[in-house]
Formats: sequence, C-alpha cells, structure tokens
Amino acid sequence: MVQDLFNNKILCNKCNKVMAKGEILKNGFKMRIVRCEECNETIVHPRDLAEYEQFTNLKNKTYKVKLRLVGNSYAVSIPKEIIDFVREQERMMDDVVRLCFNEARKLSLMFGE
Repeated sequence: MVQDLFNNKILCNKCNKVMAKGEILKNGFKMRIVRCEECNETIVHPRDLAEYEQFTNLKNKTYKVKLRLVGNSYAVSIPKEIIDFVREQERMMDDVVRLCFNEARKLSLMFGE
C-alpha cells in the first residue's frame, strides 16, 4: 500500500521549518495544503491539484445534449465523463440529485447534499 507523503512532517525548502497542514477552498473545490508559517511558502497536495485541473477542464467544456420526453417529464443525458468525475469525488453517489431553477434560462443540478 502506498503511503501519502502529506501524512508526514514536511520541511520548508526555504526556512527548513516544519510546514503546517491546512485546506484551501478554490471554486468550491477543497484542496489539502501545507504552508510555512515563517515565509508563507505553500504546497498543494498533488492528487488534489490533479483533480482540480481535471475539474477545470470539465468546467470549461460545453456539451450539447438532447432534451427528451419520458412519460410526463423531460430527461437530459449527462455525459459519462462528468458522472465519472462526480463519482470519483464523492466516492459514492446517490441516485437522487437536486434540480434548481436559478434564472430564466438556467438550471442547476446538485449531486450529493
């Protein structure tokens, strides 16, 4: 089993002091960091940074999907790469999602709580 380096003490390259663990929130995305309290040098966890980059790549894409009539409701297909990303982030996903009417031409779909 591979160990996570962030579970160990990490020394700042500049000050040689132990860096403090923390978290930052960027665009609603939580990332683990270590920060030197002396010189403010910050290191973002590599896995969190890779997932954030994957998120920004997906966020910048626009998908054309069909709106289909299913019984008395309409259905929209969500691209597999988006569902895969959400499942990877949540580690498990409920079958129920929340749908919100934000603006005249904008809907929000919320996975999880």
